[in-house]
Amino acid sequence: MSSPATMGAVSGGIEERIRAWEGQGVVCRYDRETDSWVFISLHRDTLGPFTGGTRMKSYPSLDEALEDGQRLAAGMTAKWAVLGMPYGGGKAVLAVPGPLEGGAREGLLRRYGRLVASLGGRFRTGEDMGTTPDDMCILAEETEFVHGFDRETGEKLDPSPYTARGVWAGIAAGCAEVFGSDDLDGRTVLIEGLGHVGWRLAEMLRESGAGLLVADIDGARCERAARELGATVVETAQVASAECDVYAPSAIGATVNRDTIPRLACRLIAGSANNQLAEPADADRLVERGIAYVPDYVINGGGAMSFGLMSNGEKDPETLRRRVEAIGDTVSELLREAAERGESPVAAANRRVERVLAASARAE
Repeated sequence: MSSPATMGAVSGGIEERIRAWEGQGVVCRYDRETDSWVFISLHRDTLGPFTGGTRMKSYPSLDEALEDGQRLAAGMTAKWAVLGMPYGGGKAVLAVPGPLEGGAREGLLRRYGRLVASLGGRFRTGEDMGTTPDDMCILAEETEFVHGFDRETGEKLDPSPYTARGVWAGIAAGCAEVFGSDDLDGRTVLIEGLGHVGWRLAEMLRESGAGLLVADIDGARCERAARELGATVVETAQVASAECDVYAPSAIGATVNRDTIPRLACRLIAGSANNQLAEPADADRLVERGIAYVPDYVINGGGAMSFGLMSNGEKDPETLRRRVEAIGDTVSELLREAAERGESPVAAANRRVERVLAASARAE
């Protein structure tokens, strides 16, 4: 992680990245107390206020931290449009030099919360990789523009069950299009990443009768999955070539790339990770291999949708479940459209996003 002393060596890259970006702006702040950097990337607010999670992570460079935030913000614009929710695309990255705990973590979060408050509602945030519902409660003491807990009861809200449910519904819908049935009994699914979402997805798939392959850099998580869910553990280096029906990337992004695509031994890719494709050309490479890909911003929107609905007053669990599971209907529509046109589902999804954004712009 770059320190102030090395900032001059990388600032040119950051400046050029901001200038070249298609988004509307980036809020940048250096937190001297923790030697951390804050990047709030604001992509497009056609549908509503910039809204997206806060990620806390150590990065090899500031340029990579900013790039991550910008890509995630653009993904949020697409996600909200596909979900039909009145929000714009934004994302915050807290680029920390290493793990932060105790007072150092709380101090950073409080200062960041005041920064969010100073934007006056233009940016709204919630939990993301590296942050927790407890972190959101700290933010809420500094700004009202945060999701992740019930303001009436103070109860913490975990988005992972809703994200996992949407992915589960998307996998079933994808299997219906690829294999002719949405019955997951007997299907083999490889989950890469057993965090909050990946673990809940594994439980749901197991209950549906699917066979589980799992991979995670944390060996203890894999051992638990083998013991409690009957999963077969796959070494992370062997994920791409492991035979399965469905590959569900549920950890870091860019695992589907020019190097892994030729080795993939699945028919369907459908997982919760953001930015699963390393570059746009990977979508066409998958078409050439005959592998159906469900765009990440389509299938992993359950958590965002649930928080959006709850922020607008929806509290009924059954209603939330039905709305999230409707992600499966969207997956079916996009895969069918792509198959009919002989193109990648990414192209079909992007067209839908542009239609929604264009319609909203005309209505203003």
